[in-house]
Amino acid sequence: MPIIRPASITPGAPQQYKQPSRKGKKAWRKNVDVTEVQEGLEEVRDEIIAGGVIAEKDSADLFTLDIAGDIGVQRKVLKGGKILKADEILAQRSAVPAVSIRKRPGENTVDGLVKPKRQRTSYVSHKELTRLRRIADGRRDEEMAMIKEASFDPWDVQKAEEDSKQDPRFSFLEKSKKKVVPKSIKQKPISLAANGKVIPAVTKPEGGYSYNPMWTDYEERLTAVGDKEIVAERKRLAEVAAEQVKLNAAAKSAAEAEVAEARADLSEWEEDSAWEGFESGGEDIRLKAKRPERKTQVQRNKIKRRKEAERKVIMDANNKKKNEQVAQLKKIKQALKAKDEARPLALIKADDESSDEGDDLELRRRKLGRIKLPEKDLELVLPNELREELRLLKPEGNLLKDRYRSLLVRGKVEARRHIGDHKKAKLKATEKWTHKDFMLH
Repeated sequence: MPIIRPASITPGAPQQYKQPSRKGKKAWRKNVDVTEVQEGLEEVRDEIIAGGVIAEKDSADLFTLDIAGDIGVQRKVLKGGKILKADEILAQRSAVPAVSIRKRPGENTVDGLVKPKRQRTSYVSHKELTRLRRIADGRRDEEMAMIKEASFDPWDVQKAEEDSKQDPRFSFLEKSKKKVVPKSIKQKPISLAANGKVIPAVTKPEGGYSYNPMWTDYEERLTAVGDKEIVAERKRLAEVAAEQVKLNAAAKSAAEAEVAEARADLSEWEEDSAWEGFESGGEDIRLKAKRPERKTQVQRNKIKRRKEAERKVIMDANNKKKNEQVAQLKKIKQALKAKDEARPLALIKADDESSDEGDDLELRRRKLGRIKLPEKDLELVLPNELREELRLLKPEGNLLKDRYRSLLVRGKVEARRHIGDHKKAKLKATEKWTHKDFMLH
């Protein structure tokens, strides 16, 4: 094997180390002796650590002319001291710099994305500072004048007709339909309050909602909320009891059905045994009843006509009853509709003197849409959780949920059901038995 030598020395021709023949197994390439190559590599590494490869350095870097001599050597020789091995090892310093601990990417390594410029958020810009000073000085009218209202109207009929004009080049396509303004756009939103009054966007809280309320207001609100929760809990317990009664009745009916089925099987077995002549005492009993004779075709037709007439009478009676119920249901529906339409006006007239604002504590029965409105969060703390200082107050609630429920209660939007992610097909992982794929030769 060739020995690795410094770059300045011209290497010789490639040679094999003591390998005159390759015929045996021991003479293969994998059994070649590389000890000299390893020794040469170790020697080059030691030279690099010591300061560089000696063969690549100039003579001026390797040799110096010492005229005065080293004073430290003379002192050590005169003193007669011996250098410790530990000091000798520590005195050796490698010329190769240490590897950095930090993980730094390469200079030419990029991910292909342009990094956005970071905006400084630790200071206020001059423009923003000027605007805040104007507002602080009371010159807010100038700021409001700079705001322009939206001029785009999605229901502009004239603009829609201009856009709907079709290019003659695309006459083969279906003509675009005109925009139709919905009827509800001119109608006021329907308040869902029970008294029919308009609910404000942000209701003014009463005294019981304060972080440090008066005891009378707090006790009154605590009692009202407690009574409401007690009624809800009783209703829940009644539903649980009704469900339990239903389950017990179903279990009882299933048990009775099993007993009846067992009795039917037993009676069939007794009839079979009686037919075969195995009934006890069956030989002594004689049938005295007259056996029924076979009916004629005339009798069968007569019975058939009678049953058909009875079925027709019953069907006519059911249809008549159903029509009466439908007519009565329509009358009830019209009466309820008139009552619901007249109730908000009556409530508004009756409560005009007291207050002009409604509340969302009691809502009307008919909601917008088929989905139930979300329940309002319980804004109440226990007596031991009341704090006398605002600093100790624990923030609660969700402003986003409150705003969304306010829009629903005021009739601005319709309640919708949350639609999550669509269900994906389940993947089934299987392992192939490749060890079974074999062939016999």
